[in-house]
Amino acid sequence: MADNQTNNPTTADAPPVNAAQPFEIAVLPLQNTTLFPGTVVPLAAGRPRSVAAVEAALAHPEKLLACISVRPDRGIEQEATPEDLYLVGTLVMIKRMMRTPDALQLIVQGTERVKVLEWTQVDPFLRARVHVLPELRTVNPDEVEALQRNVRTLIERALALLPQVPPEVRAAVMGANDPVQIAYFLASILNLGLEQEQAMLEADTADELLRLAYARLAHEIEIMELRSKIASEAQTEMDKAQRDYILRQQMKAIQKELGEDEGGERAEAELLRERLNEADLPDEVRTEAERELRRMERLPSAAPDYHVIRSYLEYILELPWRKSSEDKLDLNEARRILDEDHYGLEDIKERILEFLAVVKLRPDSKSPILCFVGPPGVGKTSLGRSIARALGREFERLSLGGVRDEAELRGHRRTYIGAMPGRIIQALRRAKVNNPVMMLDEIDKLGNDYRGDPSAALLEILDPQQNNTFRDHYIDLPFDLSRVFFIATANQLGPIPPPLRDRMEIIALAGYSEREKLHIAKQYLVPRQVRENGLTPEQFEITDAALELIAGRYTREAGVRQYERTIGSVARKAALKIAQGETQHVRVDEADIKEYLGAPRFYPEQARKELPAGVATGMAWTEMGGEILFIEATLLPGGSGLTLTGQLGEVMQESARAARSYLWSHAAEFGISPEMFKGYGIHLHVPAGAIPKDGPSAGVAMTIALASLLTGRRVSPNTSMTGEITLSGLVFPVGGIKEKVLAAHRAGIRRIILPARNEADLEDIPADVRRELEFTFATRIHEALDAALERTVSNPPPAPTTDGMHEPAHTEEPETIHAREA
Repeated sequence: MADNQTNNPTTADAPPVNAAQPFEIAVLPLQNTTLFPGTVVPLAAGRPRSVAAVEAALAHPEKLLACISVRPDRGIEQEATPEDLYLVGTLVMIKRMMRTPDALQLIVQGTERVKVLEWTQVDPFLRARVHVLPELRTVNPDEVEALQRNVRTLIERALALLPQVPPEVRAAVMGANDPVQIAYFLASILNLGLEQEQAMLEADTADELLRLAYARLAHEIEIMELRSKIASEAQTEMDKAQRDYILRQQMKAIQKELGEDEGGERAEAELLRERLNEADLPDEVRTEAERELRRMERLPSAAPDYHVIRSYLEYILELPWRKSSEDKLDLNEARRILDEDHYGLEDIKERILEFLAVVKLRPDSKSPILCFVGPPGVGKTSLGRSIARALGREFERLSLGGVRDEAELRGHRRTYIGAMPGRIIQALRRAKVNNPVMMLDEIDKLGNDYRGDPSAALLEILDPQQNNTFRDHYIDLPFDLSRVFFIATANQLGPIPPPLRDRMEIIALAGYSEREKLHIAKQYLVPRQVRENGLTPEQFEITDAALELIAGRYTREAGVRQYERTIGSVARKAALKIAQGETQHVRVDEADIKEYLGAPRFYPEQARKELPAGVATGMAWTEMGGEILFIEATLLPGGSGLTLTGQLGEVMQESARAARSYLWSHAAEFGISPEMFKGYGIHLHVPAGAIPKDGPSAGVAMTIALASLLTGRRVSPNTSMTGEITLSGLVFPVGGIKEKVLAAHRAGIRRIILPARNEADLEDIPADVRRELEFTFATRIHEALDAALERTVSNPPPAPTTDGMHEPAHTEEPETIHAREA
């Protein structure tokens, strides 16, 4: 294979060739060079086919040989084949030849351009039928003249930048008049690249040839001038470290302009710049990133700020400034996914579908900010995952429980050692889109101390009017959070600051009824525990009665978390039996639960079959769901005042005093002697004394218990009540109606007295529960008393005597008290 060593101009005449007739000739493949007509070039032929081709040419008197270049995309490990060569080459005359141990050293002179018509031989050397291409014609003489002058101007600039060029070469170049010869000469002395040189050789007109030569010469001169500029700027006195740094900068600048990479790893700054150019960034962000990148390029890699800036730029480039995921806007599919993942929760599902409908009609709408409030285990967190799945968005969860530092959300300023972005920006970086579903879990568990109040930072993050320009302290650039679907979760609203609460749409998740828990267990919990414990549906079966028993006697919660753990315990014991080979199928019925779980852990309050005078059934709400309370009152002969027990909070104590004051002030209206309040003390007790209780919703039940005690009229045992009272006799609405009603229903209560303004809350109660209950609504206290107390006095209270001693009031038959008209 031949290698080009040097190129020299010549004016020697070539022997004539018959251009009209094709002829056969030996072909010498050239590697990494192109030979032009009118040039004298030294070549070396060392491969067997190349040596054979030269020997064949020397055997003829003309000593003619066709030199054709190998395509650059072909390998050089083996002999060239016809498919590896171009079809246009140069006919040369061998002027001189010298043999060496390794190769034949040749001096050849280019004469004419030839084109291969067909390949006639491959071994022992390449041979082809060729014909001589005609001389280049001039299409537009004026354009050729202009290009020739421009080329001469560029040549003068190039010679000025190359002082080492010999004077005779300068004179030969500047004295040449043939534009074709000038172009060929430039191509032979400049390293233009094989493809560019071949294009010049194959040019059919002088116009095309000069245009190619001018474009490439202009590019080469631009590179030469840039090198000269870099060299002149680097000519200052410097120590060795400065000199090495400047040389590295020169090398990077040259490689950047040439688009070359010598195979080593690129500088980090160059890689960051490439990523910056490819990234889709807002204008303000791009400007800041380029400014920081310029700072980084001026710093040595050992400088501390170098790594700080690099980490900062990497965060900027990895954030999804404009990258969004496409929403699934199929409402029917979204409803199917929500129904598949969660049983019930119709209000929440409806709210999600409303949001999807708005996005479908207005794609640029802002995402809502929801807050799910409810007891543990009702599915708040899993509901967020279902929403993300229904929307087709990424899901990110941030646990805010115990977070006390405001910088956890806003990030740390870069002036601090170890600074990093806040959790919001980190979550967006992980999500890789700017519109994920982001769940802020346990938002009611946020703390605050001297480092700041995280809830104050959430005021901006969760405000749709402000969060489109959220600035993290580390990034310090505006990031649009308005497309993020924020979902906060909390067990109770009380600890959440009112301004933060105002920014969120509150959606309450109540506890589940026994029937709902059964459906959830059959549809979700049992299949999941069967799968997680290595069982199959054919190996494990649990009946509905067993599931109901577990829910009622082995767990006490509003949600289903402990319920699932208990089902998992049963499944594990069944897995043990199957693994030990005792059986291949386990069926768990109600009678088997004690064997698997032991004695029942809870004995829920049940409606008493008979209530004595002075006892009323109230309803309460706790974080674990609803409960019923038996409020008991008794008279203390010889005592005075009101005694309260049962760990009652201040609000509940005030409700008891208000109930006593209301009955005292309206004693005549209810047939109660005012002397009873002076001559007797009253003790009011709420059982389960180890559990603290508070709230105003027991006011109605306390009033009815005291009225029952003082009138002797018992409360119906299947009736429970709730509501707040006032001294003027009004009944105010209370919260937690669904949980309270479900608890009363579980206890066997079938008649419930509610404040009239709570009537709308009945829509949240499952229809099957509602059908089994009778509701009475009261606006004033006397309406609740008339509905709760029996008409007959079954246990008349003692009446005070005139000497201050108390005697029981004797009646031969029960007294009937007629209900007042409302």
